[in-house]
Amino acid sequence: MDKVTVYTSNTCPYCTMAKDYLNDRGVEFVEKNVQNDAEARSELLEKGYTGVPVIVVGDEEIVGFDKHKLDSALGK
Repeated sequence: MDKVTVYTSNTCPYCTMAKDYLNDRGVEFVEKNVQNDAEARSELLEKGYTGVPVIVVGDEEIVGFDKHKLDSALGK
């Protein structure tokens, strides 16, 4: 399975929904909190994004919590 990374912040309800969704489906992921981690914030800005969540599945980047795009990227 492709590596999954979720860029989040402390106050983002969609980030929480995305993490819960992945957990409910047994998908392992790495969380990078841009509010607490300057390196994660820099990574996200380098990708051209200023908002969260951004979910990276392999090479695919999904902006926001979009179940259909996420399921498609995960092959589910």
